[in-house]
Amino acid sequence: MDQILCMNGGEGKASYAQNSFVQEQVMSKAKPVLQETLRELYLESFPECLKLADLGCSSGPNTLLLLREIINSIDVICKQLNKKEPLFQMFLNDLFRNDFNTIFRSIPSFYEELRREKGGNFGPCFIAAMPGNFYGRLFPNRSLHFIHSSYGVQWRSQVPGNFVSEFGSPLNKGNIYLARTSPKSVLEAYLDLFKRDMTLFLMSRSEELVPEGRMVLTMIGRDASINLPDDQVSSILELLGMTVSDMVQEGLIEEEKLDNCNMPCYLPTPEEVRHVIQEEGSFHITRFETFKVTWDAEMGYGDVQLRGKYVAASIRAIAEPILAMHFGEEVMMDGLFERFARKVSQYTELHKGEYFNILVSIKNR
Repeated sequence: MDQILCMNGGEGKASYAQNSFVQEQVMSKAKPVLQETLRELYLESFPECLKLADLGCSSGPNTLLLLREIINSIDVICKQLNKKEPLFQMFLNDLFRNDFNTIFRSIPSFYEELRREKGGNFGPCFIAAMPGNFYGRLFPNRSLHFIHSSYGVQWRSQVPGNFVSEFGSPLNKGNIYLARTSPKSVLEAYLDLFKRDMTLFLMSRSEELVPEGRMVLTMIGRDASINLPDDQVSSILELLGMTVSDMVQEGLIEEEKLDNCNMPCYLPTPEEVRHVIQEEGSFHITRFETFKVTWDAEMGYGDVQLRGKYVAASIRAIAEPILAMHFGEEVMMDGLFERFARKVSQYTELHKGEYFNILVSIKNR
């Protein structure tokens, strides 16, 4: 997955930079917890240089937006206490194929805006990239004060595998992720991989954070307490899988390729997230919340067709590299996501499509 998983780079029409409005709204809703966590962290230690990391930073405006929010939060605290602002050292992490170059090109203007807004007395800010897989170590022992990840840890370290029955038939037939028709064994395989990944993630971060260092994680999850009607999907990936299945019926995609496609992500329940944190044991949970945002982050303004296009664009920016790698270049992504936009429009005429988000703030023991 280190060489496959990435968002669409650049700043073009299909790029993640142009289609990350949902992620921006998620960060906005998580902002009060971020501010509270930073305040508690800073008041406990007053570090001269606050060392931070954003895991799964991707590229685009949201990447440096987080750093701006962190700097603003600490700036408010320092003004209240009449203290000099600390230095900031920010590490931006993502996998090796991430478009770091687009980020680097935006850093000079970011620095200039900081100087203009904060003045000459504001402490310097140093930004560096740390490419690599966060399911494992990235930083030296006790080198960081704060770690953030938004919409990163729902991605898995690998594809769960090709699910095949004892008779050789595909178990997750016709799906690219967990769906109503997926057997229990497929769910168990995804859940087992989630537990293994998250345990390694937490162990690694605990070693990299200073004692009582903080971490804020936001991920897409699922609400297992709700029994969905038969005409509703369990996730937007189920709807995307239905679109691919339609193309199989049209003879545009090989059925075998669909049956062997399993997206490398898992949307956990709040109970599963809480359980793995408590079982691993390195962190104390200080805040645990859930919230929802619509699939299009309210960008469609009630227009069903526009909603479908916004949603399809946001999913394309995320899923296109994986789908293109699996199905091959002969499958036209334009056609796939045009169909997907229509299917989303049809679905949202009847139902409210929403992401169920899990937000957790934890403290290193």
